[in-house]
Amino acid sequence: MNDTPGWASPGSAPSDGPDGKRQDDPGQSDDAQGTGPQDAAPQDAQGPKWSKEQPPPAQWSAPSGPPAPGSGQTPPPPPPPAPGAGWGNGAPGGPPGQWGTPQGGPGGPGGPGYGGGPGYGGPGYGGGPGYGGPGWGGWQGKPMAAKPGVIPLRPLGVGEILDGAVSTMRTYWRTVLGISLTVAVITEILVVLLQGFILNDSATTDALDDPNASAGEVTRAMGGVLIGSGVVQVVTLLGTIIATALLTTVTSRAVLGKSVTIGEAWRDARPQVFRLLGLTLLLPLIAAAIVFVGTVPGILVAVFGSNDGGIALAVLGGVVGFVVAVWLMIRFSLASPALMLEKQTVRKAMGRSTKLVRGSWWRVFGIQILASIIAGVVASIILVPFTLIAGVVSGDGMSSFLDTGGDAGWAFLIVSGIGAVVGSTITFPITAGVTVLLYIDQRIRREALDLELARAAGLQDYGNTSGATPGS
Repeated sequence: MNDTPGWASPGSAPSDGPDGKRQDDPGQSDDAQGTGPQDAAPQDAQGPKWSKEQPPPAQWSAPSGPPAPGSGQTPPPPPPPAPGAGWGNGAPGGPPGQWGTPQGGPGGPGGPGYGGGPGYGGPGYGGGPGYGGPGWGGWQGKPMAAKPGVIPLRPLGVGEILDGAVSTMRTYWRTVLGISLTVAVITEILVVLLQGFILNDSATTDALDDPNASAGEVTRAMGGVLIGSGVVQVVTLLGTIIATALLTTVTSRAVLGKSVTIGEAWRDARPQVFRLLGLTLLLPLIAAAIVFVGTVPGILVAVFGSNDGGIALAVLGGVVGFVVAVWLMIRFSLASPALMLEKQTVRKAMGRSTKLVRGSWWRVFGIQILASIIAGVVASIILVPFTLIAGVVSGDGMSSFLDTGGDAGWAFLIVSGIGAVVGSTITFPITAGVTVLLYIDQRIRREALDLELARAAGLQDYGNTSGATPGS
């Protein structure tokens, strides 16, 4: 309308009929209105004609439901906004809280206005199941992220990492527990056999309890015990490496919501097993070498100078070397999943871990320590009852084991070995799962890995600004 004075609220402008006559003054004829310029001037001087029935001021109906043109009905006033609602004091020409009320009111989630009604990404401009939850007007925390598997595809918290490891074990328990149980049983059988036939050899261990034994006999006995213990540790380490390699594959598939069989996990992990073995052996050697280098100055001072000063310097150097070793081990703690999932060499996997941990050392350290504590507590809760039962079953087997440092009966070894199998079956998935999920979390934070994971999971529109889930 040319005679409309500026901007008018929705529904306030007069309606025109199809023949140009105002519908709010049907009693006026064409002759009364006039057809020439001389007749138009007096009419325009009176101002525009408005309907006689007007709603109260500032109570216009919402844009989604105006009355039909020419109906002559007064639109009902909208419900009052919730007390304290609104990011501002209202829209021009509308009630307070109609633009972006967080909760309630005509602008809140589910209501008409800027935050409700059909619009961008669902019912409303983000309201309801659309752009990240209950709308811009109903923002209530982090946006919802896609979760095709055991974790949401966004930066994770500590609880989400631990929950993801447990969820992997619970969701894919056949594969996870099958791998852990198989590796634990084979490993523990070898350990029990080695302890029973080597560590319990009386010819080897009796010399350690004989005060009249010669130096050669004590040396041979110590060598036999160290060799037996070393073999046991190597067997345990091999079992841990195999379990870690297989469970890394299972956890990485669980992030995508995809299951994997034991055979598929082995085929995927087999090319990297020997590299993982080399990495697992290299890291403790590096840590031991650093601690040894820290004690060397003290040893030299003790040999060529003051004995007391050398011991004190060696202890101080050992403590410093231990701190440096821990710092390096945390920097390399993500090398194992980098080696397995990226098919890297040992050197490149260590470099990838260093890059991912840089700037987040304390966070990675805290999560790794927490996971180790949880695994240790769970293992202890399981092992202690089995150890007590083993002592009862074997008579003096437990006291014999504690007294000689390794001379235990077969009954004690078998029962305690069963407890070790149960503990390893539960703790293997926790430690391996936390490490893998921590690696994935660091890559999401630094390299936007969530986009690649979403595409691998079949979420084609993830990350698009036209309606994809935010948080990437």
